[in-house]
Amino acid sequence: MRIVFMGTPDFAVPSLQRIASENHEFEIVLVVTGRDKPRRKKNALPEPTPVKQHALELGLPVYETDDPSSDEFVAVVSASRPDVIVVAAFRILPPAVYSLARLGAFNLHASLLPAYRGAAPINWAIIRGEKITGVTTFFLQEKVDTGSMILTEAVTISEDDNATLLADKLSMTGATLVVETLRLIDAGTVSVKRQDDRLASKAPKLTKENTRIRWNSRSAELCNFIRGLAMKPAAWTTMDGKNLKVYKAFPVDSQISLPERDSEPGSVYIDDSGLLVRTADGWIALHQLQLEGKKNMEVQEFLRGFRYEDRERPIRLL
Repeated sequence: MRIVFMGTPDFAVPSLQRIASENHEFEIVLVVTGRDKPRRKKNALPEPTPVKQHALELGLPVYETDDPSSDEFVAVVSASRPDVIVVAAFRILPPAVYSLARLGAFNLHASLLPAYRGAAPINWAIIRGEKITGVTTFFLQEKVDTGSMILTEAVTISEDDNATLLADKLSMTGATLVVETLRLIDAGTVSVKRQDDRLASKAPKLTKENTRIRWNSRSAELCNFIRGLAMKPAAWTTMDGKNLKVYKAFPVDSQISLPERDSEPGSVYIDDSGLLVRTADGWIALHQLQLEGKKNMEVQEFLRGFRYEDRERPIRLL
């Protein structure tokens, strides 16, 4: 079976590796990924995508594009004569591309569809407080994330999971699902299930605006929000006019005695034990954070280098 694999981030790498390891069954004739570009703020040099790095290590041919609608790209995929196109965290493909696969093109999506259709399903599942998520393979069609489902596998979201850890778990489960899907297609035994649009929910792209912390939310919701965006892009707020990224936070025990002053949401209370922030229904303790211009650090290290003139001066995160 001739396969064209398309993907960009770390999430797609285990699927690529698993397919390549089954080389007696499947032949990866082309790997498609995004173009090299600067990927770290402190390094302006272009870097390859994680998928490209691993494809080259595996000795696979790579084609880079940021425009899957271009005539050149359509011609490249067509010349590869794919039996199947496998997509894992790539761009939206037009029909002119995915229709080139003789046996079909399918996508690995990081949710139990039709829940969390969209660009950021892992993040939004945690943000919304879900306890179960999963992965789905489905055949591509023109409307994004709506194609007929092939296989699904549920994955538990633990209380310790953030978006990065959950993505790692889902990528490994997804790799197994991708290989199982390919075997069903190869054997001609694949069966599909249509998605029920009435059960659909959205997982929109993460932006500067929708990743900002709203301190007038409840403590449990804020903690889910913070871990749902960690480690990247990270939930953020501002402290004294500087951006502050928050990577880890926990609700504060309601039995702990805290001052009644500075009770407005976003108000900060600092003592020797940590940095606490007022919410709509209590307080949360920030455990890992990064102030603009500083490194990511645990709260005790952060407080050792924290300076302000008057410890009685109220501080509020906005």
